[in-house]
Amino acid sequence: MKALDELTFDNRFARLGDALSTHVLPEPIDAPRVVVASNAAMALLDLDPAVAQDPMFAQLFGGHTLWANAEPRAMVYSGHQFGSYNPQLGDGRGLLLGEVYNDAGEHWDLHLKGAGMTPYSRMGDGRAVLRSSIREFLASEALHALGIPSSRALCVIGSDTPVWRETQERAAMVLRLAPSHVRFGHFEYFYYTKRPEQQKLLAEHVLTMHFPECQEQPEPYLAMFREIVERNAELIAKWQAYGFCHGVMNTDNMSILGITFDFGPFAFLDDFDANFICNHSDHEGRYSFSNQVPIGQWNLSALAQALTPFISVEALRETLGLFLPLYQAHYLDLMRRRLGLTSAEEADQQLIEALLQKMQGSSIDYTLFFRRLGDEPAEQAVARLREEFVDLKGFDDWAAQYLARVSREDIQDEDARRERMHAVNPLYILRNYLAQKAIDAAQAGDYSEVQRLHDVLTQPFTEQAGMQSYAERPPEWGKHLEISCSS
Repeated sequence: MKALDELTFDNRFARLGDALSTHVLPEPIDAPRVVVASNAAMALLDLDPAVAQDPMFAQLFGGHTLWANAEPRAMVYSGHQFGSYNPQLGDGRGLLLGEVYNDAGEHWDLHLKGAGMTPYSRMGDGRAVLRSSIREFLASEALHALGIPSSRALCVIGSDTPVWRETQERAAMVLRLAPSHVRFGHFEYFYYTKRPEQQKLLAEHVLTMHFPECQEQPEPYLAMFREIVERNAELIAKWQAYGFCHGVMNTDNMSILGITFDFGPFAFLDDFDANFICNHSDHEGRYSFSNQVPIGQWNLSALAQALTPFISVEALRETLGLFLPLYQAHYLDLMRRRLGLTSAEEADQQLIEALLQKMQGSSIDYTLFFRRLGDEPAEQAVARLREEFVDLKGFDDWAAQYLARVSREDIQDEDARRERMHAVNPLYILRNYLAQKAIDAAQAGDYSEVQRLHDVLTQPFTEQAGMQSYAERPPEWGKHLEISCSS
């Protein structure tokens, strides 16, 4: 394991030059202190977890000092926000401090969010607040633990620096890790500003650094786009299967690697509601839970438009056509496993859709339903869950179909079946009210609940002694928290 001063930097994106990013130094926050740190994320950099206790840790990730080989850069990009094109966005409060490669040869971006003003801050102050930083940290690590591709979060650093949002709050910084922070909006920026040389430079960088296997294909850029389509189809299938709502699926928030990042007003479903809108600012419901699939395809079409200098329109259109079939295949595979099914039948999609229709309007806790379905043999489980539904006859009809489907499975060991189902059906998820309780405590100076919640969420599928309260349905107030983009 390494100490803080032993990281090895290889700043590949910075070497692309000033057309793609701007050199900016982080603005330090007052009295930096560690709120929470992830041992698992530190391990990605081969860091010894003990370094979080080193005073230099808070100094580095609070903007007070830098490694000699770090090259902090603010990236420039554009994107479609709520369907409308915004010609210039960029890292308005984040900085790519540098790229570190570990002993396994993996490269990780060190991206400091809340690092102060950049040329792309527009009217903002470049800061992030404690509550949003805690939410991003918890979400990043919780999604990873669920098997959902995500950026990672190494730590949150709190401070005494005041910032104004709806009220006065305290600034914080979150250090996030990803193999790349290039997004759809990077390609859009150089396409719409008609800078073919820079767009080519970016495309070659992404192809070489992140999709080297595509270079062996007859049309490398087309192969890269297909890989991006496939990764995003799988990502959104996992969002839908686990009830995760991103909240702000603008193209500048979509990763070319098909990972979840740029967390804002996200939420996991409590009661199942296909029309759930987690973003208080999304008045039209563009990014509602059920819209995430078509919006994912829309965003890929926006990326495709930006790639027309490299790929024919016909080939792009054909590749885009793969998104929905790929999404459906990944979604069905995961939902079958969540239902305890190990084989595939044509009617499985209708079985899943019928269940979700029965859940709609019955205030069924989406996460706990699937967990309880695996607690007991199928017949006993559906009998116990039946009373939660409003339409009892409708549920009985579905249960009869489900039990008939289960009977065609080769189930010889109920204990093994329960283990299989529990391995894909979490007991613990990051519910908004749990995050809010941890944030309230942290804002009062007590960081222990943030760390405890983080620890629980790193093992979402395993029942943990003394942690029953983290697996309970939310209180009524917890179902109606309003989360906006403001952070």
